[in-house]
Amino acid sequence: MQKTIVSDTSCLIILEKIGQLELLQTLFGSILITSEVAKEFRSVIPAWISIQDPTDTNNEKVLRVNIDSGEASAIALALELDDCLLIMDDLKGRVLAEELGIRVTGTFGVIIEAKLAGHIASVKSLLEKIKMTNFRLSQDLEKKILTKSGEI
Repeated sequence: MQKTIVSDTSCLIILEKIGQLELLQTLFGSILITSEVAKEFRSVIPAWISIQDPTDTNNEKVLRVNIDSGEASAIALALELDDCLLIMDDLKGRVLAEELGIRVTGTFGVIIEAKLAGHIASVKSLLEKIKMTNFRLSQDLEKKILTKSGEI
């Protein structure tokens, strides 16, 4: 059985900005987002993305004390699902999710996986596009990503 994929907003926004939102569908088939993430995304939601909100609103309320609403709702949903992978870029949210036992990756993890699976030819070209957006990418992180993807 395929694991369930839950995404926070940042991955959707970044991949859409560089014209690569479909990478998520290529890698995972379908993903889940919450209505809060959909609201933050502010774009048309493709048919392969389903919206599902967590049933336990108390978890979400507690999480909102430390992180933003989209991240809190995504973590709360991931807590309710078996064999879930959460896509989240925010460090504070990632750390919290991992402390709660949720497996986490980020946008760059998705891009590396796409490269290793043969779905994209070059990580470097996507990183160049990402650098043209408002997403911050240090030289050290870029080097790590290129190393993991086999491009260095």
